[in-house]
Amino acid sequence: MTEIGRLITAMVTPFDAQGQVDYQQAKRLANALLDSGSDGVIVSGTTGESPTLSTEEKLRLFAEVKSAVGDRGAVVAGTGNYSTSESIELSREAEEAGVDGLLLVVPYYNKPPQEGLYQHFKTIAEHVRLPCILYNVPSRTSLNMTDQTTLRLSQVDNIVGVKEASSDLNQIARIIDGAPADFRVWSGNDDETFPIMAMGGYGVVSVLSHLVGSQIKHMMGLLLEGDVERAGAEHRRLLPIFKIMFTIANPIPVKYSLNQAGFNVGAPRLPLVNPDEQIAATIDEVVSLYDIDLPVPAVAR
Repeated sequence: MTEIGRLITAMVTPFDAQGQVDYQQAKRLANALLDSGSDGVIVSGTTGESPTLSTEEKLRLFAEVKSAVGDRGAVVAGTGNYSTSESIELSREAEEAGVDGLLLVVPYYNKPPQEGLYQHFKTIAEHVRLPCILYNVPSRTSLNMTDQTTLRLSQVDNIVGVKEASSDLNQIARIIDGAPADFRVWSGNDDETFPIMAMGGYGVVSVLSHLVGSQIKHMMGLLLEGDVERAGAEHRRLLPIFKIMFTIANPIPVKYSLNQAGFNVGAPRLPLVNPDEQIAATIDEVVSLYDIDLPVPAVAR
């Protein structure tokens, strides 16, 4: 299976002035992210505004981003939703499009029991050959996948890890402790990368790597080298920008900041909207304290 990597960017989906997917800009962004520290990208995840993308848009994004990235990094497709059958269909089509892995979110809205979660993910994984990453994000799904369920799923051959955004460090510690050695735990929140990796977690699926990817990669490197003190200092230095990017619903702040930095990704699709003037000024104030790692070619403007 393809190596997914430690620093994965949950990539925004660029839209043009008419609100259509800008596929050329998506390809430029994916490569720019790899140039600034990312090992790979997730396409059509939460940050990519997946609920507002059609199946046709998703499949074209998967194929075009992978064609642009090639072997430089992993492309993981967000293919999970609240329907097992729909998730299987999109996952199989994404596999045909050439992606390297799948991100499967805990089903939202219909609130299945833990046994339903187990059967849902196991069934999807059995219908594809690609590595599958589970995604536990109770703040959006209103449902937590317990460590017991995650550990059961860690025994499925092609379920290779979990993006944990529960913010329950005790639960995450139990997953790290109880899972097979090759089962990986990625932090689902930028501000929790340091504590999760310090406990033995593998990496992060990051939003802030759009802006400070090389700096996040440096912090992770210090931690992996055992320099906990300097890694902790970097974590504390980055905390303000980590926090400000979630002052309102993701990906509103990061899309705004990318546009401000000169990498045009357009406005979010409704029902998301651009930040108001007050929130925008607060974001600008914090972001101005940091160097932006993302290279911005002239065509990206």
